[in-house]
Amino acid sequence: MGAVNFWDSSAILPLLVEETTTPSALVYYADNPEIVAWWGTPVECTSALARLEREARLDSAGMTQALGQLNALQMAWNEVQPLDGVRQIAQRLLRLHPLRAADSLQLAAALLACEHRPQSWQFVCLDTRLGLAAEREGFKLIQHFTAIA
Repeated sequence: MGAVNFWDSSAILPLLVEETTTPSALVYYADNPEIVAWWGTPVECTSALARLEREARLDSAGMTQALGQLNALQMAWNEVQPLDGVRQIAQRLLRLHPLRAADSLQLAAALLACEHRPQSWQFVCLDTRLGLAAEREGFKLIQHFTAIA
């Protein structure tokens, strides 16, 4: 088995709405369809979609379609639940890396999922700060879909 992919919400969003990275994200996803994600990822993605809708960059039909795609992805992915271990790891990560709370929970979920052995896992993330922290924790960072598509 190859490397396992933990997907941050920043990398899932291009699968839901048209962005510059969408074509290469779709190719990468087609080649790597198994996703491990954090329990809060659907909330983060919905927040980003709602912001796009408020800014009139996504219409009502696009929002409905994107939420449907998010639901389909969520039904297929492996989800890290909000366990005490995730919270404890996230608190430690906040002391070590310049992360926001939600990002520390994402990274903590990935570390819990890989049982603190990130070397054989890939962290799929388009957020620079979170990606750097994931790399420092030992994950192979997939930050530019075009580099591996």
